[in-house]
Amino acid sequence: MDQSFIETMRLTFELAGITTLILLIIGIPLGYYLSQTKSKLKPIIEAFVSMPLVLPPSVLGFYLLLAFSPKNSFGMWLESTFDIRLVFSFEGLIIASIIFSLPFMVHPIQSGFSALSKSLQEASYTLGKSKFQTIFRVLLPNIKPSLLTGMVITFAHTVGEFGVVLMIGGNIAGETKVASIAIYDEVEALNYTLANQYAFTLFVISFCILLFVYAVNKSMVKSEFR
Repeated sequence: MDQSFIETMRLTFELAGITTLILLIIGIPLGYYLSQTKSKLKPIIEAFVSMPLVLPPSVLGFYLLLAFSPKNSFGMWLESTFDIRLVFSFEGLIIASIIFSLPFMVHPIQSGFSALSKSLQEASYTLGKSKFQTIFRVLLPNIKPSLLTGMVITFAHTVGEFGVVLMIGGNIAGETKVASIAIYDEVEALNYTLANQYAFTLFVISFCILLFVYAVNKSMVKSEFR
């Protein structure tokens, strides 16, 4: 198997894995907050979280490119203070992927928390559990299907990113060239054999991921009614 193919697929899944892990850490407290709060700011926060669902990837990628560019104040500050350049780097891809895939993690977790009975949380407090203990020992175990759905959809969505990845990362082999970019490159070069290799690999992996989610969620639902 071609070494560049292996390297590209490794980079793709590394990006998706890191993005999913970071978003899980962000998504749990944010999803819990949005499911519980009655703040007037809630619609504004939800709108910001959901923006990647309606914005064209090129729009989001363009503004991230401007923000991360060393020619602008934020990018210049990062480079001068921390020696970090996010444009055309793997670190920049991670940050862009976190922003672009945020709703795919937060929405399932928020829905899972919202669907739980209030009495479950109240009973935990009655037994002397703290808010932290209630969330991690009582509530989270009861929204496993939502957590799994958020993780898998986030992973699959990150694997399939194109517009944002292209705008922020460009096409640097071994650094920012992920599978979706490689497919585009090979099609432009009329190398349909290699393009098909990338595309078919992503197709099979995506199908297996979704099949796994549906099968696990179905078994979880069945076990709850036994």
